[in-house]
This record gives sequence, structure tokens and C-alpha cells, in this order.
Amino acid sequence: MAAIGQEASATLASWNDTPTRQAIVEFVERTTRENSSDHVPPSERIAVFDNDGTLWCEKPMPIELGFILKRFAEMADADESLRDRQPWKAARERDFAWLGAAITKHYHGDDGDVKLLMGAILRAFGGMTVDNYAAAADDFLRGRHPTMDRTFRACGYLPMIELLRYLEGNHFSTFIASGGDRDFMRPVTEEMYGIPSERVIGSSNALGYQDDEHGGTLVYLDRPDVFDDGPTKPVRIWSRIGRRPILAGGNSNGDIPMLRYAGGPSRPALRLLVLHDDPEREFDYTAGAEVALERASTEGWTVVSIRRDWNSVFAER
Repeated sequence: MAAIGQEASATLASWNDTPTRQAIVEFVERTTRENSSDHVPPSERIAVFDNDGTLWCEKPMPIELGFILKRFAEMADADESLRDRQPWKAARERDFAWLGAAITKHYHGDDGDVKLLMGAILRAFGGMTVDNYAAAADDFLRGRHPTMDRTFRACGYLPMIELLRYLEGNHFSTFIASGGDRDFMRPVTEEMYGIPSERVIGSSNALGYQDDEHGGTLVYLDRPDVFDDGPTKPVRIWSRIGRRPILAGGNSNGDIPMLRYAGGPSRPALRLLVLHDDPEREFDYTAGAEVALERASTEGWTVVSIRRDWNSVFAER
């Protein structure tokens, strides 16, 4: 047990010595110690994490929306009839407030604007090959965040990346289970988090195969496949992994089913909810997380306060 504690001190360097950090270390010790009543075999040590607002910052809007906005603006420039229609109007005018509000409304149960957004996304990327999409996403993610004075690739939360390494060092398998687009995240998850693309679960558009002289390619169809949020998250986790996680991390109401799914009736569980309460180093908001915070209080989840629990938020630029 001493060795594990020493390893935590070395690998969780950006975490302050608070009850939150202690809860993480104690959980890992309990589940990895062979003579513990809560011992979990390595093959069943599954940890799943949301991405936006959990592994990287999501304000002033989710990073992926910046990529989508760029495509919408190009469409509106080419087609005058789109310029006064949402969400192309918001994209062309860089109206981040409309887009942010659409996401917040979704977490409050109002999907009217999100449906407009999703329909436009299908139109924007229908017919594009997966290879061209990945290249465009990779190129966009080499750009800079609009307010954080750092590249998008440097917007991952250092303490969470350290947590991933700590878990992997204790034979946990780590996965992303995000409402964000699977293929937008895949080009950078291994570089940023050490999570390879096959461990990325996310939303997706339907795909089709087109044969050609090079063995064929996959293209996006103009219809949805799955929106990986809310109660869909546990379904997708099981369908992709085939195991129930014992650790889950999220930050919003859309993560509640995933957090509750962790552990189940026969396994211990650690449920982490990231609280954005540090306006100096990141952002301060609870919109879209109000219900999750209430559940954390009543069900004993571990709330990760950015202000109190992290001595650093990002790695040095």
C-alpha cells in the first residue's frame, strides 16, 4: 500500500492534498489491493470520462463547436439563403452566446436549438470522407483557443491527465465517453491524453462505404447515427466495452446516467463530478450541471473543485 501512495504523490502532483484527492487514492488502493474486500481484477478496472468540461475546457463554447462554426460560416458565405437562418447566422456573426445557450438548453431538457444544430451538422459534413474530416479536425485543433492564450491541444486539464496516468499505472483501462463527436476527438486523444482512438466513444453521423480502386473509403451520410449523451452513454459504454465501469468522471447533467451506472450492485464505484468554480484560471459556471450537483450532494459523489483541488489547471504553454 505504501508503494501505491508514493506513486500517487509522484503522479498526482497537480492535485492539492484535499479530501477529493484522498478519495481518489483510497478508492484506487481499495480496488487494487488483493486482500481487500473491494478488490477488482485488472480486467474489470474500467474508467470512463466525459471530454468537454471534464478532460478539456468547454468555454466560451465547446471546442468542437468552433470547428463546426468554421464550416457553417463557409457554407453561409457560399449560399446567401443560409445567412439569416440558425445556426449559420450565429456562425457567420460569431454569436457564441446563441450556441452556448443551445447547449445549456439541452442540459435543461429543451432540445429545440440543438435539433437545429444537429440538422445543420448533417448537412455540413454529409458526403465528406472520414479521412478528409480527420485531417480538417487535426488542422483546426492546431489553432488557438479564443480566450485562453494557448493552443487547443494545450487546453487539456493537467490534473485529469495525471489522473489517467495514475489509473493506468494501477492497471485501469481508460476510455472517453463523450457527447462530442467521436471522429473530431480521435485525431488528438492519444497525443493529449494517452487514450488511443479505439477507446473513444462519442456521438457520430451515419457512415457508408464507397468502393474505389484503392479499396474503398467511408463517407458521412446526411443522417444521424447516435447522440452519445444522457441515458445513451451507459448503452454505448456497454456496447463498446462490454463491461460496467467502476470509475466515471463527468461535469454536466448529461453525465448523470453514466455516473450512476458506475459500479452497479456488486462493485465499488467512484463518481467524479468536475465543478468549474475558478474564474481566474479557467471559468466559473454551473449552468447545465445544476441537477448533477444536487445528485452529487444527495448520492455522495466526489465533487472535484477546480479552485480548491487543483494547484495547476493546465500544463505550461
